[in-house]
Amino acid sequence: MKTIAIIGKPNVGKSSLFNRILGFRDAIISDVAGTTRDVKRRVFQTFKGKAELWDTGGIEDRDELFDRVKEKSLSAAEEADILLFVCDGKNSPSDEERKLFFRLQKLNKPLALVVNKVDNEKENEAGWQFLEFGAKNYFLVSVSHNRNITKLLSWIDSHLDIEESEAAIEVEEGGYDDDESLEDFLDDTEEGVEGGHVSGDIRVAIIGRVNVGKSSLLNALTGSNRSIVSPVAGTTIDPVDETVEFGERSITFIDTAGIRKRSKIVGIEKWALDRSEKALKDADVAILVLDASEDFIEQDERVAGFIDKYKTGAIIVLNKWDLIKREPQEILEDIKDKFKFLDFAPIVTVSALSGKRVHKIMDKVVEVYENYSQKIPTKKLNDIIKTASDRHKLPGDHGRIVRIKFATQYATKPPKISLVMNIPSLHFSYRRYLINNLRENFNLEGTPIIISPKRRGERDDGEDEG
Repeated sequence: MKTIAIIGKPNVGKSSLFNRILGFRDAIISDVAGTTRDVKRRVFQTFKGKAELWDTGGIEDRDELFDRVKEKSLSAAEEADILLFVCDGKNSPSDEERKLFFRLQKLNKPLALVVNKVDNEKENEAGWQFLEFGAKNYFLVSVSHNRNITKLLSWIDSHLDIEESEAAIEVEEGGYDDDESLEDFLDDTEEGVEGGHVSGDIRVAIIGRVNVGKSSLLNALTGSNRSIVSPVAGTTIDPVDETVEFGERSITFIDTAGIRKRSKIVGIEKWALDRSEKALKDADVAILVLDASEDFIEQDERVAGFIDKYKTGAIIVLNKWDLIKREPQEILEDIKDKFKFLDFAPIVTVSALSGKRVHKIMDKVVEVYENYSQKIPTKKLNDIIKTASDRHKLPGDHGRIVRIKFATQYATKPPKISLVMNIPSLHFSYRRYLINNLRENFNLEGTPIIISPKRRGERDDGEDEG
């Protein structure tokens, strides 16, 4: 019977993964480092047979007790047939983890790097930090949300006997994407350093204040009566979702509760607001629905602020366009004035009840998602930045000359760009100038752009949006 050892530092989620794989709560889970000290062994049923899973103590150099735990855990790693090295995706890789991973690599056993606590696709970028380990088999998972656990189990299954293991390796080298190797991960997410778009399902949150027609829009987009439509404000409480196939894409639309002023939110509506915010947090694209038949109010601006908060792609939908009382140009000018921070968002005019022009939203959703997921080729990015900075020199910093040495995109969804500078000082107006140059040269409609000035060697964690 093959044995599988779960290895890692304290509090990265080893015991939680152990319980998840077993399918029941066995190992004690605690925030206290060192809760698991001995090696816990349990037989479990895989897709193809049985194997023995080992939960080991957290490896950390701290005191005599931890030294013993470390010794036992490393001994288990030497004995086991398959190794799962678990890291916390919400923290940066440490030197200790690097050394430990390289030590496990030298054992020449099937080894998977499991980056835990990556709860949704938008948090993938945090897990990308661990790519520097050079792991061949790489999994971004969330044990608590059961995210990508099936992929990990499939990889384990492929190594349960010698013949199957060898076959699995051959398939991996041919690019079998179900195994989530490092190479496949890079291909799927960024198509390498030469740029491209992320493929996959699209999650779209429909947001707006009460009674602007969100539920009617969902019904029109999906061709169903999935959402209840009523003139009573607050009819939609729990987010309603519906998935439709559009070309090669699966698009999931989420109809969220209408957002009131916080002073008017009571009882279950507070819970509904929390659910709506969660839906938006997990979304790729937000559709801001405005009632074009009425004047835009302060609450419309507040709702739009959630898009800025969660950095999603954005589309502005002017609903009830067949009932407008003002000149169209006046309405568009009003939008430019009140929603300056969404000047990158395309505008679509529709009548949700009649279905007029609703189909235009589908094409726009796909376009915005591709822009939101876009990886700009590094060479082209640097060419644009250099041309822009040559045309208009950067403002100085207290008499010091400021230069941009290099630009690189370090994440997508939305595009996040680091400017490596001799002095990480970038005036707001110059940042907007650079962003405008990027928008002129690349199709970035519908997506915010985040620029982070930094010194060479600094982490990409300072974010400024435009």
